[in-house]
Amino acid sequence: MVMTMRWFGPGFDPVTLEQIRQVPGVTGVISTLYNKQPGEEWKSEEITALKNAVEKADLQLSGIESVNIHDAIKTASPDRDRYIATYITTLERLGQAGIHLVCYNFMPVFDWTRTELAKVRPDGSTTMAYDQSIIDTIDPDNMQALIERQSNGFMLAGWEPERLAKLGELFALYRDVDEKKLFENLCYFLNCIMPVCDTYDINMAIHPDDPAWPVFGLPRIVTGKKDLLHLMEGVKNPHNGVTLCTGSLGTNPKNDIPDIIGSLNGRIHFAHIRNLLHTAPGKFEESAHLSSDGSMDIFAIVKALHDIGFEGPIRPDHGRNIWGEKGMPGYGLYDRALGAAYLNGLWEAVEKNS
Repeated sequence: MVMTMRWFGPGFDPVTLEQIRQVPGVTGVISTLYNKQPGEEWKSEEITALKNAVEKADLQLSGIESVNIHDAIKTASPDRDRYIATYITTLERLGQAGIHLVCYNFMPVFDWTRTELAKVRPDGSTTMAYDQSIIDTIDPDNMQALIERQSNGFMLAGWEPERLAKLGELFALYRDVDEKKLFENLCYFLNCIMPVCDTYDINMAIHPDDPAWPVFGLPRIVTGKKDLLHLMEGVKNPHNGVTLCTGSLGTNPKNDIPDIIGSLNGRIHFAHIRNLLHTAPGKFEESAHLSSDGSMDIFAIVKALHDIGFEGPIRPDHGRNIWGEKGMPGYGLYDRALGAAYLNGLWEAVEKNS
């Protein structure tokens, strides 16, 4: 496996490449052109500049997270083929730059949902948390303001203000899109882009829905083993694969993540590993990566990835804000660095005992 960390790029991420380079065992970053809106074409020179900046810091650009998908594609609007053509052009340019991994999601409207971005834990650290009982009382039109108030002044991935300023229009777009239609639209999109993925050996790694159930009545189609296998069967090309996100799948305690990993041998292209603490049905908070700090067996997850011969990028996912760090919620340096060290230690232990 390749240990990486997510980096949002200059001007957006307070964590520097020089800092990431000093985390033991981290050899790459997962990044993006954070200023690009869904449906916007990526230019070759922009991709090259990003890659050069990463390599100048003696790191590798191990993948892109994300090339966001326009809602016209997700809803099969009349102009979806135009947006798919633009997406293919971007993939061509990524492939020409030697980039072979793209993480993406197919969630309607909101890429992820939390009710708190800085919940104070007993040890004084802060973390992101979700409470379905709070969601049930919120008008979705107010979600953007709720997130912005807690964002520490950072623009958060998946909560781009330019797009979410039109929440009413977005919800109207999805009014007649149920799970079946959303799945069909996803397969249509994947079948259109697989030829360029074959040409440039680009692995498309879908990110599971977060949380793993419908929010505000919007459909969810990537919530567990059954959904993932359905998608792998729906588009059999091996470049159609999965971002194994333990935090998203783990929002549903019924998801057996080591079993899911075993069922997806050869189709997991990327892994996000983090822990969650479930405190009640539909209520959880993100914990330290350490197994004993949450509800998930991180050792068993790492072992399952090792057992299937996983060789792709792994990154520690959302961390807590600790030691007084004022950073992007979920993406401070310190706790993710601890997570990377912990995951590297687990991988070494599994490898030496295998």
